Amino acid sequence: MHGVHLTRTAENVAEIDALAARLGPSGGGRVPLADFLDDVRRSGRRGRRAPLGWLAGRKVRRAFTWDAADRRDPLWWPQGITTSADATDGPGLVGGRRVLVVSWYAKAASHDGGQGSRLTFVDLETRRYRHVLLVVPRLRDGEVHLEPLRVHAGGIVWRGPYIHVAATARGFVTVRLDDLMWAPVEGDSLFGYRWVLPVRSAHQAAAEEGVARLRYSFLSLDRSVDPPGLLAGEYGRRKQTRRFAHYPLDADGLPVLGEDGFARPATLDDAGLAGMQGAVTGGGSYLVTASHGPWTPGSLYAGRPGAFRRHRWALPMGPEDISWSPADDLLWTVTEHPRRRWVVAVPRPAG
Repeated sequence: MHGVHLTRTAENVAEIDALAARLGPSGGGRVPLADFLDDVRRSGRRGRRAPLGWLAGRKVRRAFTWDAADRRDPLWWPQGITTSADATDGPGLVGGRRVLVVSWYAKAASHDGGQGSRLTFVDLETRRYRHVLLVVPRLRDGEVHLEPLRVHAGGIVWRGPYIHVAATARGFVTVRLDDLMWAPVEGDSLFGYRWVLPVRSAHQAAAEEGVARLRYSFLSLDRSVDPPGLLAGEYGRRKQTRRFAHYPLDADGLPVLGEDGFARPATLDDAGLAGMQGAVTGGGSYLVTASHGPWTPGSLYAGRPGAFRRHRWALPMGPEDISWSPADDLLWTVTEHPRRRWVVAVPRPAG
């Protein structure tokens, strides 16, 4: 026993069904993921190709950036990344497409009302993308109300029909892509967003007495085990803990619950690096990102806890979360700073 665990809340089934019923008569409601991706391909915002030569020398294999507004936006900051390679085994396609998902959080400001967190779905063939606001549904007096999900969203992982979104000290929240909704009547009250994804459940961080709760700073698919599990890790500086936790996942993509109703990590390691922004397992080793601010290229570490090798200037400035695509052996990451925001893929280095 490692002293830390997760408690899964009840699913918001009644709330989500009520939301779907409310939106349905006005032409909204649940939309299948395949139809949503068709809409992205047809009319989503277009990302721009990024120049490869100066991002990180010859190490970058693929790169793109957002449209002008999203590149400069001081409110929304990109953080987490996952792809359809995480969602399914095999070639990594969903609906015949390679899809990348990025999480963003809105920095607190007095004028924005606290817009919370969002996911952006990118068709990697066309580089078209669309933002989806993450919302928490509440039933009050028989009416469903929506609140923005206010978490840092420092990491995400897509497995099966679920996307897990890191919520730091709170654990992580889980959304189900079957609940993706078009919300025409909600647009004005949801900061102009027409697509919403309600939270289905939360996995709350907990710990036994005398043990510090794990901070769920980032998440990734753990391919060091078969079937793949969930890797969670901590961003830490100075005396903060820098742990890795490996949770088994069931066939649906949810953390396995024990007889006591808790999800417990199969392993817990406390030999992480200072300032880790993201970590993933691939090819028998850990791959870890570290940022050095908005002006200095980032580092990529490879190896095992306690024995990492640093690859300096392997990533552009401000790298965050990381995801591995086994089919082409590429590592995807996203950078956060305004006017220096890219999504890049680099080769997986040796340990």
